[in-house]
Amino acid sequence: MDMKAVILAAGKGRRLRPFTDDMPKVMLPIANRPIIASAIAALAENNVRDIVIVAGYRQERIKDYVGNGGSFDVDVTYVEQKRQIGTGHALMQAADHLDEPFLVVPGDNLIDGDSIAALIGHDGEQAVLMEKSPSPSKYGVLSTRDGMVVDIHEKPDVPESNLVSTGVYKLQPSIRDRLAASLEDGHGSLTDVIRLAISHGEQIGAVAGSGAWMDVVYPWNVLEVNAHALQNIRGGQAGTRERNVVIKGNVQVGNDTVIHPGCYISGPAVIGEGCEIGPNVCIFPSTSIGDDVTVYPFTDIRYSVVMDGVRIGSHSFISHSVIGKNTRLSSHFSTMVGDAVIDVDGAFHRVADQGAYVGGVCRVGQQVVVSPGRIVGTGCRIGPRAVIDTDIPNESSVM
Repeated sequence: MDMKAVILAAGKGRRLRPFTDDMPKVMLPIANRPIIASAIAALAENNVRDIVIVAGYRQERIKDYVGNGGSFDVDVTYVEQKRQIGTGHALMQAADHLDEPFLVVPGDNLIDGDSIAALIGHDGEQAVLMEKSPSPSKYGVLSTRDGMVVDIHEKPDVPESNLVSTGVYKLQPSIRDRLAASLEDGHGSLTDVIRLAISHGEQIGAVAGSGAWMDVVYPWNVLEVNAHALQNIRGGQAGTRERNVVIKGNVQVGNDTVIHPGCYISGPAVIGEGCEIGPNVCIFPSTSIGDDVTVYPFTDIRYSVVMDGVRIGSHSFISHSVIGKNTRLSSHFSTMVGDAVIDVDGAFHRVADQGAYVGGVCRVGQQVVVSPGRIVGTGCRIGPRAVIDTDIPNESSVM
């Protein structure tokens, strides 16, 4: 059976600011590649090569990376969602392309080929991929009977189960009528569309995923998903590795990267292209370092994501942290790690083992310390010896 896919990639990802200030959520780097690459690779692995990407916010970033799909061995068509008013509305933008059975895949989720295969192989004409979640109230919670979905409860305060919809569906072209009806009633969510279909007697199968699905909702999820993705990398070192460098476990090092003497790197970890590391730098497991990053001597990086173009001064300590693109951290920069209450869009979250979240294009002076869970916005200027114990808005100066 021919199958095409629609990847929903229009969203901004407000709860992931400041990292989505200059990129759509689907372009956040996970194990040094945008998370949308996971969706495309999982589809290609299952010979689903006709892909429609619904783009919107900062869509040029997606188009620059994915292009026509040739580098993934797929064929990509783009449609635009000009206003981000729901997943059902996003899917409706692709309605002209939905003339055969198709998959719907969120572009901001980590998904694997085995789960896509299970969905495609399901006997029913329509189905949803489900997973067990430790926090089901964040998602659409499924009620099932005899392998079929009987209802979806969107973000219930008291979930009846831990089975949630991943937002990955196998659907038929006839769903377009349900999309139109739901949108006409003012309901823009794909969950609303599925509930409408069920209420009219349509059969929606419930397919268990492999357990590899993960969602990126909040800044700390970037670290969790990155650590998970790194478990599957294979070691491979390009670039230059100088004397007395110790590399243990699966570590990828990109072209034109120089690892100077005395460095210790323990995988799983990935270091991009054109980097300069050390001498005497320690990089510990579950760390991703992007392209064109410079890490000066006697710096320690643990369980962190360092994006492209970052400069980290000597004698720094970075743990359980995300550092945005093109930020400059002067020497003796330190992140404290501990439990934190983090404010995201007015909602407070108590999260364990948090470091710092520093947006892109920041300039940070010497001997700066950031308290656990603090968020520093894009383009901030922080003077020497500052202690950051509150969130800092974009474009702020701290002296």
